[in-house]
Amino acid sequence: MSDAILEYSLTEVAAGIRKREFSSEEVTRNCLEKIEELQPKLNCFISVYREEAIKAAKDADKATASGDELGSLHGVPLAHKDMFYRRGFISTGGSKIQREFRPSYTATVLHKLDAAGAIHVGGLNMSEFASGPAGQNEHFGDCRNPWNIECAPGGSSSGSGAAVAARLVYGALGSDTGGSVRIPSALCGLVGIKGTQGRVSRRGGMPLSFSLDCFGPLARTALDCARLFYTIAGEDKKDPTAGKEPVPDYEAMCSKEVKGVCIGIDPTFGGIKPSDEVSEMITRTIKQYESLGAKIIEISLPDQDELNALSNVITRSEAATIHRKWLKEKRDDYSPQVRRRIEIGLGISATRYLEALSLRSHHLQLYNNAAFSSCDVVLLPTVGEAAPTLSEIDVGDSDELPQMLRRLTGYTRPINYYGLPSINVPGGFSSTGLPLGFQIIGRPYHEGQLFQMAAAFQHITDYHKKSPALSGT
Repeated sequence: MSDAILEYSLTEVAAGIRKREFSSEEVTRNCLEKIEELQPKLNCFISVYREEAIKAAKDADKATASGDELGSLHGVPLAHKDMFYRRGFISTGGSKIQREFRPSYTATVLHKLDAAGAIHVGGLNMSEFASGPAGQNEHFGDCRNPWNIECAPGGSSSGSGAAVAARLVYGALGSDTGGSVRIPSALCGLVGIKGTQGRVSRRGGMPLSFSLDCFGPLARTALDCARLFYTIAGEDKKDPTAGKEPVPDYEAMCSKEVKGVCIGIDPTFGGIKPSDEVSEMITRTIKQYESLGAKIIEISLPDQDELNALSNVITRSEAATIHRKWLKEKRDDYSPQVRRRIEIGLGISATRYLEALSLRSHHLQLYNNAAFSSCDVVLLPTVGEAAPTLSEIDVGDSDELPQMLRRLTGYTRPINYYGLPSINVPGGFSSTGLPLGFQIIGRPYHEGQLFQMAAAFQHITDYHKKSPALSGT
């Protein structure tokens, strides 16, 4: 089997395995060979479960041959950010502190993927403790962007973005507290969704912020992402924060046209100016949606910087609470940048933290009035520029850190504060060949409409079909 199979989408390879056009073992071995080839260049894996994956693939093929009932992901190789617990396997969280941590139970999202028949091939690189939107990691080495290995893949789900974009696996899970699924999706040219707060169980995933953490998939197409999201969404009796709303057929939504859907556009982008190339991409995207029959209206969004500040108060306060003991006992085991970001939370007063929490409903109402009173979805950039180089964002814990964070998370973090669903869609390429992405934001629990919008766009564009050539030194 050639590398051609690696270009198949997740749904295509799942169908091929089910029809016995090729075996799960063949597909899995192909992925593992590609991982071995490209890992030295991309550094997107922390661990590879080679023998376990091959055994699982062989078992999947036996089930296929026996005529057993097969799940929607039967035999498909996936890998996940190394923060989702699997009983008996090391889950590092991208950190020195958890380098040998073996959890005693398995995350709900992994249980659901296992039940659907997926093959888990390894743990993916990530920003330390999921704290960092660029994808740097002092302990395991920086992950690199497959479109240009001198550039950042985005974080904190850096390995998830790089591995799926490089065709090493067909999909991956990440976490999103301020954009950590959508940012690597944008910078690596993928579809990635952060659902409504509570749409996906968080049991068994390393926490960063109790109030803002969300888990979601990254994949190459809207249809692939829809299948993964449907698999992991829904209630969890072991996680009281998981919502009980029924999970609709997201794949069915991918075939619906968008004629008549109203898209809200803020010409000022909420007060944060993107690069000229991203601005041009948004303009082009609007015209493409208009060609599909969507309606465009101008809206005025709240100030993004104010919302970013409130979101930061919550994230840093809650992260400091989680890490308080380690910050005291193992302070030197953190990288300086991550330690600084978390330690800031120790100095935030309880009144400021509670104020930021209590204002969420007020600001969500303002957003609803500005946006959803007159339109169905909102379209914004995901990141205001193409992927920066790793050297450009190597600011350590200097005074340049806040500006670097604003560059990467300015458009994404407010959506976590609102608790709204948002999906990144590949929207084109920069003059240097790097992916650009836009996000579509919807009403609570309207993820189906986001998949509808993303799939319709991919029906008339081919950005998601292009593969990186692994340029760079």
